[in-house]
Amino acid sequence: MSKELIFQTLKHEAVKTVPWVPFVGVHAGKLLGYDATEMLTDGDKLFAGLMEAYRLYSPDGLPVLFDLQVEAEILGCELVWANEAPPSVKSHPLSETEEIPCDCTIPEKTDGRFPMILDVMNRVKKEIGDKVALYGLVCGPFTLASHLRGNNIFMDMYDDEDYVEALLDYCRKVVTKVAGYYIEAGMDVIAVVDPLISQISPDSFEQFMLKPFKAVFDHIRGEGIFSSFFVCGNATRNIEMMCRTNPDSIAVDENVDMMSAKEITDRYNIVLGGNIPLTTVMLHGSQSDNMKYVVELLDKLTHKNLIISPGCDMPYAIPPENTIAAAQAVHETEAVREMIANYKGCALDGIEVELPDYTSLNKPLIEVFTLDSATCAACTYMMDAANVAKGQFGDAIDLVEYKFTKKENIARCIKMGVKNLPSIYINGKLAYSSIIPNREELADKINAAIEAV
Repeated sequence: MSKELIFQTLKHEAVKTVPWVPFVGVHAGKLLGYDATEMLTDGDKLFAGLMEAYRLYSPDGLPVLFDLQVEAEILGCELVWANEAPPSVKSHPLSETEEIPCDCTIPEKTDGRFPMILDVMNRVKKEIGDKVALYGLVCGPFTLASHLRGNNIFMDMYDDEDYVEALLDYCRKVVTKVAGYYIEAGMDVIAVVDPLISQISPDSFEQFMLKPFKAVFDHIRGEGIFSSFFVCGNATRNIEMMCRTNPDSIAVDENVDMMSAKEITDRYNIVLGGNIPLTTVMLHGSQSDNMKYVVELLDKLTHKNLIISPGCDMPYAIPPENTIAAAQAVHETEAVREMIANYKGCALDGIEVELPDYTSLNKPLIEVFTLDSATCAACTYMMDAANVAKGQFGDAIDLVEYKFTKKENIARCIKMGVKNLPSIYINGKLAYSSIIPNREELADKINAAIEAV
């Protein structure tokens, strides 16, 4: 049974088949013609989309909701809603104050969208909970703190360490409470999703994150439930620190080399999940591209303590046949291997891009390479930092965002040699890679570029 396959894997037992967990998110709405906002606000449509994803994608595990803004919305963040992506955070209630919210503000299960979410969880549990391991996704403490405080949180880590620790402790309490609601609703795995972990150094992780994250995972384990530490972006430098927080599993995206990461997670006897590329393979590739990637990934890795999944929340517009192909490659690997034996791949054939003449610019050009700042939390805060700089320097600089969701931008990244997302380039040279800059540092680099023009 699919559910038992997930359980056996998370118990570190040997399995005959590697489990498959498609992180369908708002993509489930596309299967029935619902937009992202409908999926995240209408319980009947969310439930119907999940049932269709279950029917088409034969999952061993399935998330009920992928929206890292649920808690932030309740706590006063204004959201910007979209048709093909989860909402993004627009306002940060603590951006102008260092106040720590009191415990009385910790969300109750009657607040915000929780009644709808919990109802759908109960309905899905009743319908397929005996067959599939259900994942309840909560926003991690650091990303939640960033939603509340905005980009100031990165300066606070240098200027006011006590404040950061206090805010993270408050966010830990929120995460623990919400995890409890999802456990009560029958979720088998609680995934703590914290994209911004990839944007900090191991030293900062150890100083600020180790204690609150470990407390969250210890609490989940104490409730008799499995856990996952889900991170997006190039979290390579923090994989070992993540292991030290003691989750049952870790999930990473395409920015992380799975072979290197698994060497670390295996030392800690922690399950590793990932990491089919969301755009180059799942969104813009063919069925054969998806099959080829999955088979090659399975061939590279030892199968104990392994889950195959998309690298993160699946883009809305992924062709369903591509996800079906990925599922088939997991479940019927040998048959698929024969099908693609001579396939080379051609997703980006014929796409040409022209790079600027960086030596002849009349003012600095700031290029921000993102997965999509509207959907990726780390990308949102990277782009926010660039937008603040644009507001500061005005017409003295040019600013452009290249979203990896477009084929021509993928080709641009390849031609530029962009290795990790999000990244900031100034006049064609890498300035920041998977590290969100503080305001002063970025301003200094831009001033230097202005002087050099």
